[in-house]
Amino acid sequence: MCAPRRLAQIAVLYGDPDKAEPFVFRLKFPAGYKVAAHMHPNDYDLTVLSGTMYLGMGDKLDPARGDGLKTGGYLHLPKGTHHYEWTNEDTVIELSGVGPVGMTYLDPADDPRKTQ
Repeated sequence: MCAPRRLAQIAVLYGDPDKAEPFVFRLKFPAGYKVAAHMHPNDYDLTVLSGTMYLGMGDKLDPARGDGLKTGGYLHLPKGTHHYEWTNEDTVIELSGVGPVGMTYLDPADDPRKTQ
């Protein structure tokens, strides 16, 4: 029997991420979570609140090319930057910026929002 897949969780703290206004939200990722290569339409500011978020720049997830951003770490991510993320432990990050929030996977087949 397969164990159920653990999903990321989100909590909006400020603003409406669907509108062109400032927002702040937190994301909790379980250990072993991977986010395929993608980009965003706006600048984001990312702060790691607990755990380690591994990030790499490029068009395909490659853990050999990423760097760990530990608790307290900060990264400014300019719009359109091709990047990917993964965790090895439960990790909580805070994202802030100006919406609307968006995410485009570089390979549409990697988008988990698409129904099979």
